[in-house]
Amino acid sequence: MTIFSIFTSAPLLMAPASGPNGQSGDPTPSFIMLGAMVLIFYFLIFRPQKKRQKAREALVQQIEKGDKVVTASGIHGTISQIEDTTVLLQVSDNTKIRIEKSAIGNVTPKNAEKAA
Repeated sequence: MTIFSIFTSAPLLMAPASGPNGQSGDPTPSFIMLGAMVLIFYFLIFRPQKKRQKAREALVQQIEKGDKVVTASGIHGTISQIEDTTVLLQVSDNTKIRIEKSAIGNVTPKNAEKAA
């Protein structure tokens, strides 16, 4: 028996047994398993990802001038100007860079340092 013949006959061996007159069994258990798998994927993957995405969007929308941020690439700075999709980030006394809001990784509000 060659490997080719094993791979070509495997789907025939895994086919469900047919009943009398060539009828197959009840497909309901298959639909129930498919539905259970969809629910598992939803609760374990899609729902937590949506929560993280909404929290990140809220974080980016709440930034203000003077907040200290860390970008996704690790640049630390203070926000000096906010525009629609970009912010001007002051990284040192004489250095300002313009970055996309989506590149902001972490925000420390200016009020948080005074309270700590």
